[in-house]
Amino acid sequence: MKKALFAAVFVCFLTLSLSTLAKAEITGNISVGEDLYVTFDFISLDQTVYDQAKIQFTNEKIPDIIAYNFEQRNQTVGTRALPLDFDDATRSISSSFYLGGSAIISYTINQTTLKRIYEVKTDWREFQVNLTDNFSIDFAQLAATPVDEWQKQSDTTFYYENKNTGTLDVSFHLSLPTSASQVSAEGDTVFFEMPPLAEDILLGTPFLVLIALAIILVIVLLYRKVR
Repeated sequence: MKKALFAAVFVCFLTLSLSTLAKAEITGNISVGEDLYVTFDFISLDQTVYDQAKIQFTNEKIPDIIAYNFEQRNQTVGTRALPLDFDDATRSISSSFYLGGSAIISYTINQTTLKRIYEVKTDWREFQVNLTDNFSIDFAQLAATPVDEWQKQSDTTFYYENKNTGTLDVSFHLSLPTSASQVSAEGDTVFFEMPPLAEDILLGTPFLVLIALAIILVIVLLYRKVR
């Protein structure tokens, strides 16, 4: 009788524990500008995991891992980590940081339209991170689906979710500038166009050359007068 009672209590405890873990959610939000602004939210973590993460997890943990992965490919990426945000009431952690550099985001200028054509890499998200010594998250598996297979919620937003992980619900949201056009994705690379900037228009017009020639002419005339 005691064994049966112990087994019932153990099964109940195990069920509650798995239920708690099953409620955990990870969201990744990527906002594209001149750099990438990235936020990872770890929501409704197990209490033990959350308490340990408050001690072991740091604000530079994820960006440092991403930078190291690029170094392994002989590439460099700029990172700037923001302070972590802990919410004891929901056992949630928010990690935000910036990513920049040509290995992640680059552009060329269309010489006809003067529009900037951007190319944004997103495969950097496939990394593994330990929130604690005993709790690891492998985004290479949880978010392996390439961006060109993500749901396109609007002309400038992509969305992906994976709720079949057993203990974690994972989702990603990628937002491009609202003025982006000709948006497309190939594998984990996103392409889009942006309206020309004033500096691009100036550099792309013949008036700049004429102004430069006029300035040179004025300098020559003044030089001759001085002589």
